[in-house]
Amino acid sequence: MRREDRAKQFLPFDAMKGLYEALRKQEELFERVERVELGEEDAEAISAVLSRISRGDTVNVTFFRTGHYLTRTGVVTAFDTVKRTLRLENDRIAFGDVVALEIVNAASDGG
Repeated sequence: MRREDRAKQFLPFDAMKGLYEALRKQEELFERVERVELGEEDAEAISAVLSRISRGDTVNVTFFRTGHYLTRTGVVTAFDTVKRTLRLENDRIAFGDVVALEIVNAASDGG
């Protein structure tokens, strides 16, 4: 038997092609949660922090997206009050999806 043919017999074999992808999809669906509506005090606290945010600030934000609560820390690269969105590097977050927000490090003024 040639060396190449002998090596092929030890390659991994996926007898159930696509099983792992299907299991991961089911797991992701199972882990989804319902969105919880914020109370008036929480909404006001988030609004107060949003009013102080500017480009270059480092923020820690928890938000709801596609059945999951996610937390990101990053630098604000865009802040659009018309579209009501906040952008952290490549992640655009709608103001209405934010459930917790804090400014970790404010950008220096006039830097």
